[in-house]
Amino acid sequence: MKFGIDTLLESPTLLAALKGRRVALVAHPASVTADLTHSLDALIAAGVNVSSAFGPQHGLKGDKQDNMVETGDETDPVYNIPVFSLYGKVRRPTGQMMSTADVFLFDLQDLGCRIYTFVTTLLYLLEEAEAHGKEVWVLDRPNPAGRPVEGTLLMPGQESFVGAAPMPMRHGLTMGEMGQWFIRHFGLEVGYRVVKMDGWQPEGPGFGWPQNRIWINPSPNAANINMARAYAGTVMLEGTNLSEGRGTTRPLEVLLGAPDLDAGAVKREMARIAPEWLAGCALRECHFEPTFHKHQGKLCNALMIHAEGPFYDLHAFRPWRLQALAFKAIRNLHPDYDLWRDFPYEYELERLAIDVINGGPGLREWVDDAALSAEDLEGAAAADEAIWRDQVRPVLLYP
Repeated sequence: MKFGIDTLLESPTLLAALKGRRVALVAHPASVTADLTHSLDALIAAGVNVSSAFGPQHGLKGDKQDNMVETGDETDPVYNIPVFSLYGKVRRPTGQMMSTADVFLFDLQDLGCRIYTFVTTLLYLLEEAEAHGKEVWVLDRPNPAGRPVEGTLLMPGQESFVGAAPMPMRHGLTMGEMGQWFIRHFGLEVGYRVVKMDGWQPEGPGFGWPQNRIWINPSPNAANINMARAYAGTVMLEGTNLSEGRGTTRPLEVLLGAPDLDAGAVKREMARIAPEWLAGCALRECHFEPTFHKHQGKLCNALMIHAEGPFYDLHAFRPWRLQALAFKAIRNLHPDYDLWRDFPYEYELERLAIDVINGGPGLREWVDDAALSAEDLEGAAAADEAIWRDQVRPVLLYP
């Protein structure tokens, strides 16, 4: 199969449409061709007039480790073009940045999760392209989590850099499809083109990620497909005092990590509350000692998620519910446990981080209310998931 960048480079018609125009590239380390050439190098080698480049959160080089670690603007030392940061002084491209090109090629590998900030960067780029009369082309890439949809919809008024619009946590779209949904939802009038993938099968071998393409981290802690599948759940740990495994070699692949919890007891309580939410993966008790971040230097007990190999079932695995269930089990076992982390999260200073992450207080309130059952969360999520599936059906580009 071919990703969007490969389709573009092999199409005389598409390359001709860029001829004589100034082109900007939005990219990161995973923006590579089939032979692992970075898209910036490949486009310039193909004769495209790349006049500027843009890096999202973690930077064009992908070198910034944590959230709220900004990247500065720079000049590319090889091509002598400006490289603008969309996670530095600004999140939204300025008029001066937009003036550097006529066509903006968006070539970011996503994880299929609302909170992964590349999706918000796409919306901001589309809005600024509309305001400045520019075109946006998405060079489409797979959604490694596939088509499954999961989570409650972001509530009106809860928008943030990790919550661009009323979508669920796991949205099931490619970036090309997401751009089409943004245009429909917000009524944008912008020149937009999706350079489609050729042969992507969302439910074929690999379950979203093609088996003949290697994985390259789109951000420092997105180390493999297992992480990409689990992320729509494990990212919620960023809003808690539990370790998500940062400071280890397998970040965001654990349901919990703490020096003062019995992971085995949590797993047993999870199975008692909602055994069906544990389906589609294997949970393995493990230990780790973070070298940095939460619980640095302390031995943590944890549950490792294995949404891979013979344990993985694309449709049975529901990471958002699984992580919510772990929180509920901890609250049942330890009613006074200091679960929710109170700190600035993606520059949101008033709301609790867990509420910013979930696009509202609903999940936290469900965890903390002993009277609410798994059926209550299931009902709310299932209703929102059905709404989302209906909304996005017209923008799907791949069978």
